[in-house]
Amino acid sequence: MAQAILADTKLRITFETGLNEKGEPIFKAKTFSNIKKEATADQLYSVAQAIASISAYTLSSIERNDSLDLMA
Repeated sequence: MAQAILADTKLRITFETGLNEKGEPIFKAKTFSNIKKEATADQLYSVAQAIASISAYTLSSIERNDSLDLMA
């Protein structure tokens, strides 16, 4: 049976930076690497909120991206 081992974790924060000519929102994302694999969802959420609080843009979304190594 195959096993999944957590290899890497990244935090991606997306901001709404304005509107285009059609009035549609423009989004910009920032990805933070080297996140501790043991970080909880609450911890990552708190960090993202702290970063957003010092940004000039509106926070749109917070994502945790985990990479897994599959082994037999």
